Amino acid sequence: MKMKQGSNTLRTLVALLAGLACSCALAASVAPVAAEHGMVVTAQHLASRVGVDVLKKGGNAVDAAVAVGYALAVVYPAAGNLGGGGFMTVQLADGRKTFIDFREKAPLAAKADMYLDPAGKVIKGLSTDGHLAVAVPGTVAGLEMAREKYASLPRAALVAPAIHLAKKGFVLEQGDVDMLETKTDDFKRDPATAKIFLNRGKPFTVGQTLLQQDLARTLRAISGKGVDGFYKGAVGAAIAASSKAGGGLITQADLDGYQPRERAPIECDYRGFHVVSAPPPSSGGVTLCEMLNIIEGYSLKDLGYHSAQAVHFQIEAMRHAYVDRNNTLGDPDFVSNPIGRLLDKAYAAKIRAVIDPQRAGVSRDIKAGVEPHEGSSTTHYSIVDRWGNAVAVTYTLNNWFGARVTAAGTGVLLNNEMDDFTSKPGVPNSFGLVQGAANAIAPGKRPLSSMSPTIVTRDGKPLLVLGTPGGSRIITAVLQVIVHVVDYGMNVQEAVDAPRFHQQWLPDLTNVEDFALSPDTRALLVSMGHHPGAPQPANHVAAIIVGAPSIDGKPVGANRYYGAIDPRMNTGQALGY
Repeated sequence: MKMKQGSNTLRTLVALLAGLACSCALAASVAPVAAEHGMVVTAQHLASRVGVDVLKKGGNAVDAAVAVGYALAVVYPAAGNLGGGGFMTVQLADGRKTFIDFREKAPLAAKADMYLDPAGKVIKGLSTDGHLAVAVPGTVAGLEMAREKYASLPRAALVAPAIHLAKKGFVLEQGDVDMLETKTDDFKRDPATAKIFLNRGKPFTVGQTLLQQDLARTLRAISGKGVDGFYKGAVGAAIAASSKAGGGLITQADLDGYQPRERAPIECDYRGFHVVSAPPPSSGGVTLCEMLNIIEGYSLKDLGYHSAQAVHFQIEAMRHAYVDRNNTLGDPDFVSNPIGRLLDKAYAAKIRAVIDPQRAGVSRDIKAGVEPHEGSSTTHYSIVDRWGNAVAVTYTLNNWFGARVTAAGTGVLLNNEMDDFTSKPGVPNSFGLVQGAANAIAPGKRPLSSMSPTIVTRDGKPLLVLGTPGGSRIITAVLQVIVHVVDYGMNVQEAVDAPRFHQQWLPDLTNVEDFALSPDTRALLVSMGHHPGAPQPANHVAAIIVGAPSIDGKPVGANRYYGAIDPRMNTGQALGY
């Protein structure tokens, strides 16, 4: 879907109306995409088509999710992947809920101080660039676990569309080229990557075809042998050999030992709706629910959309929740996460009690262990099928194109997920997150994530399915889309389009998108002690509402599914049938 281009007059009008009632400020939003039988929303139109084709052939939402996961590895290589990892939140039509954790893991040879120099300082770039930044991939194992337990179609049918796109190629559109061009210089530094993503050493242009023959062979191995086709045999050996040659740590023993995990999702209630989201090693569900619990005590609707008071309370909820996120959460196989306390409504009430309605908090004065706190480069897709099965998947290479290195001969781009660990407590990572020892590097440990594939239900049935890339900004983007839908009654496209803001405790500033605040509102927030800052790179929310375009709206004809893709990036499509 292309970025909407309005006239200068329209842009001026939108700017003047920012901060007023949402029904006015979002008048320029297009209608959500509507469909009768099912909906797929992804960051690349060819992947959306793959998902819809699977649904048309009788596959369920998990079938479509698996096929889309493999297809995005081909057509959205900046974040779609085989060499990364992620999470899948599932609510089945019979009410069962589950969460599949296929987060990457630190290699067995990893050490807590592996990115520090002899003086104990973090070596810039070591955790983000090249093979030493690569964690053990989990995507193939996770997709195969989901397929084996919850899908209905054979593996070969679900991998076939990706094989076709890799072998025959696909024609690059402007959004595809724009994404590739962001890393041209990085591609040149790795011959295996340059061979794929540069056209004889030069950037691809619109209308040219991207062929990925090595990746097609890897996908055929997966189609024939499942996880063994990736983690063992020629592909596994190539990944281990490439790591060794590039100074990385991944060995065949790391690949042999990788296992995804099925976990209970995080659940909470917000104004009569039920939220199902990601548990640790993702911080997404816990932090999202903590923020929702805090702001549930304020009547945002009565305060008004993006009024100074409503924005103030949301910023403070973010600030307090990120204190807990950054200092207490980690891989549950290694640390004890205080989930019960963080999700307790009484704990949220304690936080509200210390939030001054008229003054911004000072982040450096809000610390873990002090009352009340005792003790862009990802992708997301949302799918709902005709039977009411709902799937939300967020998976990643971490930064765009991960570590910008490819396992030679496989076509598999590798992640730089080791940067999501705490290289050193108190030192920010590439997303500016200042984290603690709970997320320190250890062999076989999963790094803490912000990915938040989320399903909101009403009366036990899926109502809103959503998620986004964006690093540390994922959780606050998901929060605001839920608030836009539940508190302000926006339809799904309006809720995704609406300008957003983000606060993550440290640094002590709030990133604010253009037109999110009127000049008067911004001035009021500054007078309260807030520090509005420039926007961060755009999120790319993919969302579906089931039943009607908005939660209390009326269906359009026989259509039951309404999809929205974020206009902030010029790729992606909501597609149904």
